[in-house]
Amino acid sequence: MGAVCSCIASIFQAIGSCLMGIVNAIGAVIMFIVDGIIAVFDIIIGCLTCQGCSGRGMRRRRRGTTSVV
Repeated sequence: MGAVCSCIASIFQAIGSCLMGIVNAIGAVIMFIVDGIIAVFDIIIGCLTCQGCSGRGMRRRRRGTTSVV
């Protein structure tokens, strides 16, 4: 009788683990999509506010190497 209960408990644990894996995968995909949308809006807003389309890293490098006389 104990072996049957242990087997049933293991089956439910396996099903629960599988469902949690699916939920975590869906959450990760949604996070990647949202991060991509945020990056696109960041680029668009940067271009519209005359900050250029070259990205943040390029702007920082140009400021550090350019000297104003």
